[in-house]
Amino acid sequence: MAVTIINRDNFEEKVLKADKPVILDLWASWCGPCKMLAPVVEELSEAHPEVLVGKVNVDEEPELADRFGVTAIPMLVLVKNGEVAKTAVGYQSRQQLEEALLG
Repeated sequence: MAVTIINRDNFEEKVLKADKPVILDLWASWCGPCKMLAPVVEELSEAHPEVLVGKVNVDEEPELADRFGVTAIPMLVLVKNGEVAKTAVGYQSRQQLEEALLG
């Protein structure tokens, strides 16, 4: 399953009203750890079709970054039923993220 780009226009539909859990990758193009995490996020998306995986560029979507209280990136947020369930900050392996967010 492909990673979905999340922005202010589709946030409510894709995240808040989602019928399955959503993992959001909050990132920026200038962030080295974010670039390192990108393939891991792709792997998560492929390995877990039961979860929607979305990416939010914090520079392009500062309102969404504020909504999640982003102070460091990369930050991954698990959203269930429109509410933040879990978060993970910084580069982590797929196994670490699966344990932190889906375990």
